[in-house]
Amino acid sequence: MPSLPTLSEPLAPRTERGTTSRITRRVWLKNTGLVAALGTALPVTSVLAAGESNAVASVTQIVDMSPLQQDISRDFLIGSRVAWQEFNARERARGRAIQHQVIETDGSARAVKAAWQAAVIDPTCVALSGCVGDTTAAAVATLQRTPGNNALPLVAPWLQREWSDSENSVFQAFPDYQAQIAHAVKSLAVMGVKQVGVVYATPELQKELSASMALAGSAQGLKLQVIDATKRPASPPALILFIGGTPELHAFANLVGGKGGSHCYLIALADVNLQVLTQLGGVPRNVSVIVTQPVPTVSSGMQVVRSYRAALGKLYDEPPSQHGLAGYIAARYTAEVLATLGTNVTRANALAAFRKRTDQKIGGFLIAYQGEKLSNVNVTQSMLTSDGRIVG
Repeated sequence: MPSLPTLSEPLAPRTERGTTSRITRRVWLKNTGLVAALGTALPVTSVLAAGESNAVASVTQIVDMSPLQQDISRDFLIGSRVAWQEFNARERARGRAIQHQVIETDGSARAVKAAWQAAVIDPTCVALSGCVGDTTAAAVATLQRTPGNNALPLVAPWLQREWSDSENSVFQAFPDYQAQIAHAVKSLAVMGVKQVGVVYATPELQKELSASMALAGSAQGLKLQVIDATKRPASPPALILFIGGTPELHAFANLVGGKGGSHCYLIALADVNLQVLTQLGGVPRNVSVIVTQPVPTVSSGMQVVRSYRAALGKLYDEPPSQHGLAGYIAARYTAEVLATLGTNVTRANALAAFRKRTDQKIGGFLIAYQGEKLSNVNVTQSMLTSDGRIVG
């Protein structure tokens, strides 16, 4: 395999003078397309310094760096790295550091399975934490059902689809697509909207989510008009729900927008990254984008947001994002539960601790369960205005 240090090494921490020899986001977006060509898992990397040996255990984060997922995964990974570096800086002196291992993949079933197997056979690994994006998280959750796999807890994955956890080994932290759809549709109904367009970026998404979308629309008295993602409607609706990722939304926004057209609002789910959308050139001036997200807005005064922004600013030359915040929360949740075990961190103890599903407040962000189901619905919205500003 050719060496790709820019993809597998830790991402751009600041130097003492506040400068970096960093990859810019735009260059990174271009270069990480190479991951798909490799068709395999990339080397494991760690946030602990080389030669450090006082970690009591390790966690593994499996990351999908395929072209359509990399905008989400990269920010999510940076957020997780920030949280683990914070945790280890605090706990290292107590002999309770946790090694954070990262396996980047191209998102293929073969690569994800290889990454999962590497975590399972690693005797130091006690949990899978913050696996991202949705397809990869679902693939890992499916692999967890393998009989006799000495199950690892799968903690705070970016698992957006509805999931039935028959093995009691998946511990979600973020509201799924159904909760996001319900929030988006309800917000439209409150505004008095009676009809909206719906665009599915892929047939797979339409198959997976059309029933949930129809149910949410019916509950709020909304009429839904399905629109082909590849064709510009003769008369685009003023409000369109978009189900897909950042590259697909960027393409559709430029298709539906244009000179002389009326203003259109695209309401997207959490798979859209507004910061990356601006890097891709933004959207036409007669289009605004509203993203529904399962974390607080990055401008919130909530303690976890303040902590994330402060730590990110010290360690990385990157702007805050909702996916970075989600990765930060995922790692914080994992670390705080493991910290209750002291230095006796084993795979069995970790699984038992997560199965208690004790309510956790991560800097004001509540993770709570009713039985084995996530009960909290932390859903907010941010907006990319027609003049390129991100609000919320």
